[in-house]
Amino acid sequence: MLPRSTQVLIVGGGPAGSSTASYLAMAGLDVTLVDRAHFPRSKPCAEYLSPEASRMLSALGVLSDIEDAGAAQLTGMVVRAPNGFEIEGAFVAKHGFRGFRDRGLALRREVLDTLLLNRARTLGTQVTEGARVESITPHPQRGYIVQMRIEGNTRQIHTQLLIGADGLRSVVSRQLGLARRRRWPKRLALVSHWKGVKDIGARGEMHVQYNGYLGLADVGHGITNVALVVPASSARDAAGDAHGYVMRWLDRYPHLAARFVGAERVSPVQATGPFATHARRAYAADAALVGDAADFFDPFTGEGMYAALRGGEMLAPHAIAAVNAPSARESLAALRAYDAERRRVFAGKWRVEQLIGTAVAFPALMNHAARVLSRRTDVADLLIGVTGDFVPAREVLRPGVLWRMLVPPARS
Repeated sequence: MLPRSTQVLIVGGGPAGSSTASYLAMAGLDVTLVDRAHFPRSKPCAEYLSPEASRMLSALGVLSDIEDAGAAQLTGMVVRAPNGFEIEGAFVAKHGFRGFRDRGLALRREVLDTLLLNRARTLGTQVTEGARVESITPHPQRGYIVQMRIEGNTRQIHTQLLIGADGLRSVVSRQLGLARRRRWPKRLALVSHWKGVKDIGARGEMHVQYNGYLGLADVGHGITNVALVVPASSARDAAGDAHGYVMRWLDRYPHLAARFVGAERVSPVQATGPFATHARRAYAADAALVGDAADFFDPFTGEGMYAALRGGEMLAPHAIAAVNAPSARESLAALRAYDAERRRVFAGKWRVEQLIGTAVAFPALMNHAARVLSRRTDVADLLIGVTGDFVPAREVLRPGVLWRMLVPPARS
């Protein structure tokens, strides 16, 4: 049942929205969360949780539930370049940095998101599913009137603070005039789940080719997440027969096609993208954006889930300050401080993502980097640690380390 008013309205029930709701509900705020879907629901995603994501899951009280649900545990990553050279990195390595857990996790989104949403509900969040936002209108005094369609009926709610956690095509971001898209890279992901893919181990895999890249990872219960990411210009070719498009892509590469012989697809191929979204800023008067609604560059590094959880953790104290502020000016200052913190915390990782995205976009550069890093395992471990969110990005952005990524070691 949708209330007539609430202190905080969160649009979007994925990890960003549910985690934000949990933090705010734990602080005693009146929180309402709406999502257009009914849970459990599937979501096209790489479904990877970095080692440091477990810290937020623990703080939210759901880590043990996620592990008990059969989440796969990943020990590191391997990236294969078009020339066949591999960059292998482990989460536990000689560099000495350690995450909250020594392993990453991977679990299907219909299970993960339901656990997170139920936790928010248990903590006091009022949850309404099947609610589609239609319009957002500023309230004459403070906050917004949000109109939505629920089971064929129109409903309105007044909120003091509006939070958009509604993903890549955020309605909140668009209606508040914050949305924009980067010109590059423009990619589309086709995601499905399979049983029986050969040689799936305890590492996530990224296979880069000249016309896209393929991610493979165990997500528990003998199921492999298969995520093919291709230029957005390929959308027309994939329309109507996404499965056939994926199989034709695999057939071009015998070393990958062989691993799918006898395998069975157990979920539909779902498309998501194009990516490369970036809000002009992650706040407005009485409103904020979190997760993919605020920023998403490319799925290669698996950053989305960590950024969603970390974003909710960062937003919470600023949202509390905004709600409790005695004036609109002080409320806006609290939300501006959130955006400044978000940019400061994520800035280094964004630079690393852009470096990796450039290498993926230019196969000659990717081939060279893989040839070098296949012999510099210490640097590869450091890079994988950054993507695991427990090694500070500055460690790989040092001039000396960047040099070692490009220059192969002398042969002894």
